[in-house]
Amino acid sequence: PLQLWDLLYKLRFVLTYIAPWQITWGSAFHAFAQPFAVPHSAMLFLQALLSGLFSTPLNPLLGSAVFIMSYARPLKFWERDYNTKRVDHSNTRLVTQLDRNPGADDNNLNSIFYEHLTRSLQHTLCGDLVLGRWGNYGPGDCFVLASDYLNALVHLIEVGNGLITFQLRGLEFRGTYCQQREVEAITEGVEEDEGCCCCEPGHLPRVLSFNAAFGQRWLAWEVTASKYVLEGYSISDNNAASMLQVFDLRKILVTYYVKSIIYYVSRSPKLETWLNHEGIAAALRPVRALGYADSDPTFSLSVDEDYDLRLSGLSLPSFCAVHLEWIQYCASRRSQPVDQDWNSPLVTLCFGLCVLGRRALGTASHSMSASLEPFLYGLHALFKGDFRITSPRDEWVFADMDLLHRVVAPGVRMALKLHQDHFTSPDEYEEPAALYDAIAANEERLVISHEGDPAWRSAILSNTPSLLALRHVMDDASDEYKIIMLNRRHLSFRVIKVNRECVRGLWAGQQQELVFLRNRNPERGSIQNAKQALRNMINSSCDQPLGYPIYVSPLTTSLAGSHPQLRALWGGPVSLGAIARWLLRSWERLHKGCGAGCNSGGNVDDSDCGGGGGLTSLSNHPPLAHPTPENAAGSSEQPLPPGPSWGPRPSLSGSGDGRPPPLLQWPPPRLPGPPPASPAPTEGPRPSRPSGPALLNSEGPSGKWSLGGRKGLGGPDGEPASGSPKGGTPKSQAPLDLSLSPDVSSEASPARTTQDLPCLDSSIPEGCTPSGAPGDWPVPAEERESPAAQPLLEHQY
Repeated sequence: PLQLWDLLYKLRFVLTYIAPWQITWGSAFHAFAQPFAVPHSAMLFLQALLSGLFSTPLNPLLGSAVFIMSYARPLKFWERDYNTKRVDHSNTRLVTQLDRNPGADDNNLNSIFYEHLTRSLQHTLCGDLVLGRWGNYGPGDCFVLASDYLNALVHLIEVGNGLITFQLRGLEFRGTYCQQREVEAITEGVEEDEGCCCCEPGHLPRVLSFNAAFGQRWLAWEVTASKYVLEGYSISDNNAASMLQVFDLRKILVTYYVKSIIYYVSRSPKLETWLNHEGIAAALRPVRALGYADSDPTFSLSVDEDYDLRLSGLSLPSFCAVHLEWIQYCASRRSQPVDQDWNSPLVTLCFGLCVLGRRALGTASHSMSASLEPFLYGLHALFKGDFRITSPRDEWVFADMDLLHRVVAPGVRMALKLHQDHFTSPDEYEEPAALYDAIAANEERLVISHEGDPAWRSAILSNTPSLLALRHVMDDASDEYKIIMLNRRHLSFRVIKVNRECVRGLWAGQQQELVFLRNRNPERGSIQNAKQALRNMINSSCDQPLGYPIYVSPLTTSLAGSHPQLRALWGGPVSLGAIARWLLRSWERLHKGCGAGCNSGGNVDDSDCGGGGGLTSLSNHPPLAHPTPENAAGSSEQPLPPGPSWGPRPSLSGSGDGRPPPLLQWPPPRLPGPPPASPAPTEGPRPSRPSGPALLNSEGPSGKWSLGGRKGLGGPDGEPASGSPKGGTPKSQAPLDLSLSPDVSSEASPARTTQDLPCLDSSIPEGCTPSGAPGDWPVPAEERESPAAQPLLEHQY
């Protein structure tokens, strides 16, 4: 019964937890309670019997070796409100987003990865459990998924017929020291241990050593899968301060910023509207004046590549000297041509937007771009969309806010990606074509957004291949900027099954200590690491305020039908619709098989080829008679339509003796036997090769019309076809063109004159009339082969 299993799990947990050779004392009380619990062992086992009878947790008192029985509670529970409240721009006020930057901590930003992991488990967990990839399981079991940075506890709530209800609790990426020690205990390999007591004699292949086997038996957990693959994101973060420390690196970033703005201007569908806008043209008209330069103090020679040292500012001639080639290339890639001169409205608009963007960067940096920290602060402000237009010379941008939203803001984000790529290949984007294609490719496959933007969460949950963000982390001890790069791939996890009574007991002990005993010490002994029970990881995954998980999923149900491999094995769920479709497909296949077998003796596969197998195709497409002077014109105007998957079909002569029509072939095959003697050349011009689709096409219903090594019909070693006249072909007879010869059956077609027969071989005397009646002419084996019967014969051979 269930109570006996609970009692067994409780005894395993207690014996593992109080084993004297692996007890870890988290405080002085633990050192006192360890010897004190020895004389009370009988009372301990009595409590274990009672707790197993009433299904109550058996929890350690303050994390020590003294166990007490808690109150009874249900094994299954109803969902309270386990949805993690993620802070982003959709649930915070605008003033808090701009000033205080809420949610700028790793735990809040990293919770989205556990949410994506929950979605992946929802599709695969039930199928993997059924396939045995997680070992034995049951309702109430707890598993730990451990990887390089993702560590989560999976709690199975309900196990049904084809469904699993579970809950996932994600732990911190940068866990405490105790959590890291327990993760190392999980991931360390025991195969390398060769010890036996005090010596190291080694171990047999695929067998653990004595010390390793003894240590694995005294654990409250076991590894059920060492390589469990799930779809997720690999996270790489780079310190932005180290990438922008030097002025040259900042100049490269600003240059890519300007080029990205030009790219988005040229690609915008509203470019014609902006060029024809009177307000924008009037505001940008002064920049074309001779000697004009924008001398804002935020511009400097150390950061701006097009800085005009003579005019001490940014001027249109200096701008064109650096970026005119890039502007003209981007304009040439447009479908509609546009003026590209140095004083054209397009160049003026690009200059005005680039000056505006750099001034916005300097304003966000508090006009201290020379320092690294203000520069990073301003870059992050523009990255999240905080553009503050303070200069009257830039107010023309308010004529259309898409100039900021669709041009300048994407330019900042794309510049950060190009700056990242610059470290791997510095000279890759020197050519305009390479830079243009790189920006277009990044725009198509990469999502660059702030992590507080709801679009970031939507992109991750929709399995976007790559994402990039600039993260500002403000903790108690750090204030730094990181460039986060995500790539979707398959992650490898270790699946660890934990004793469920160990999880219930430790959670009950934390509730008793924090809620009833009021022990708020963050370094209390009950949450210190204990490798044999994973005490820190289990206590950290408990609900707040007892634990501190960064993500707790709602109760999620995984269905067996959503697993692709299991669905391929089982064939999907059984339903009335599925049964009806199966019966309908079976009836159609039976109908096709009977039709093919009754008509030509073929199989079902032959009847699925569009035209049927065997002689069925002849009934659908009746054979054509031989061309005569009366029907030659009509037959050339209405050719035989091709089949569903065949090429143009040859003309088939219908014979009245029940014989299959002859096979059309060019050139005619040489009959077996010694080669005939070459006759004397005849006078007169040699007739030209007859033309026509039936003669030029060599494809039939089942491939080539003649194969040299084929046995059977028409082969060099084969026997004559059925229906052929008795007697062999004289070996001395010269090969004739049989594609235009009359039918061998004199009863099926009327006699023809010699003028109707073209002379196709010089070996035939003048007059082109061989000796004998037309019915007595020799017929080679290839002529007697039927293309309609060829698929069936190929199947036989």
